[in-house]
Amino acid sequence: MTAVTISRKYKKSHGFTLLREYFPFFILITPGILLAFVFIFVPVFYALALSFFKLDTITTPMKFVGLQNYIKILSQEIFWNDFLNGLLYAGLSVFFQVVIGVLIALVLDRRFKFRSLFRAASIVPYVIPTVVAAFTWRWMLDEHIGIVNEIFKILGWTPITWFETRFSSMFSSVLVSVWIWTPFVTLSFLAGLQNMPNELHEAARVDGANALQRFFLITLPFLKPILIIIILLRSIWMFNKFDIIWVLTQGGPLYGTEHLPILSYKKAFIMFEVGEGAAISAINFFVLMIIMYFYLKRFKIDE
Repeated sequence: MTAVTISRKYKKSHGFTLLREYFPFFILITPGILLAFVFIFVPVFYALALSFFKLDTITTPMKFVGLQNYIKILSQEIFWNDFLNGLLYAGLSVFFQVVIGVLIALVLDRRFKFRSLFRAASIVPYVIPTVVAAFTWRWMLDEHIGIVNEIFKILGWTPITWFETRFSSMFSSVLVSVWIWTPFVTLSFLAGLQNMPNELHEAARVDGANALQRFFLITLPFLKPILIIIILLRSIWMFNKFDIIWVLTQGGPLYGTEHLPILSYKKAFIMFEVGEGAAISAINFFVLMIIMYFYLKRFKIDE
């Protein structure tokens, strides 16, 4: 028997051994892969395909137009207005969510009476369905019957028209988003604080570092990977957030809070320009992919 024959038999038997070893693993992950393919990849590719066709409704025949939908969308002023609105809304929301969430996590990490109760209470906004929370805030901030303006009147303050101007509508949308999603940041950062060795803070305290110095020189660098992921996820979710703004303002007034997801919805299901709506979704997708690529390239998680 030659060396080549022995080598072939060894590779064949080794391959069967690996197959038997990893066969249960493939059986377990196959349903997840199939579900992801059916419910994620197929809709994504179908939406991308629709962006190259002119389609008035889902049932009408499609007409291939190439990049015409993209050219038309990118040449419209409303697209760039909504794109900037999305950046503003996501940027402000994520900034305040992270700052407030980290501060709350630092407080909840300390030992005090009824700490468990306050920790449980801190996640209440997060477990309320988003649409329910948005409708509740819409009623609370109503100019005429809202409880917030009623409290202002009792205190002798001037009631605020929360949804009458571009500025106030954007401010209100950011306010509601921060209230709903800050608990996610709090929970994530608090989990990181629980795994942080106390010896680091004790050593810094012995060296004379105050609380602010310990936070910026020890806590923040130690939890940097968690913070990077939190900012990335929150930015993607807020840039794509549809339900909060739609319930609160439907993109108004004067397109002051309208962003790309709402524009895509209006194009496809209100104006019945399905191809253009799909093109907006595709642009939104590629913009987020580019931002995510450069973000992860700049802030490496494994550092």
